[in-house]
Amino acid sequence: MQIAPPDSDRLFAALADHTRRDIVRRAISAEEGVLELASHYPMSFAAVQKHVAVLERAGLVTKQRRGREQLVRTDVGAVGRARQALDELEATWRGRVDRMSDLLAPGTE
Repeated sequence: MQIAPPDSDRLFAALADHTRRDIVRRAISAEEGVLELASHYPMSFAAVQKHVAVLERAGLVTKQRRGREQLVRTDVGAVGRARQALDELEATWRGRVDRMSDLLAPGTE
């Protein structure tokens, strides 16, 4: 299943930031509240909330309210779709490189 361009743009734009990639990593290994996540970064709580919102819009994380806390959980399916998109891109480029190698091989006319 190929990701539609607007969805892949949002997905990879969200993953382009180191802090957001780290939030995705942390939310895979354990559900953490936004407040707890904010304690890991040298930025304000509001800045971490904005990072989580970007990840949520991209479909990489979901938030679930538990009492007064909002728990962040990584959507493993979305991470898998990103990986699949990269695998498809790699296969395309490998095919192109192989064709170029065949064209440049000695004895090829």
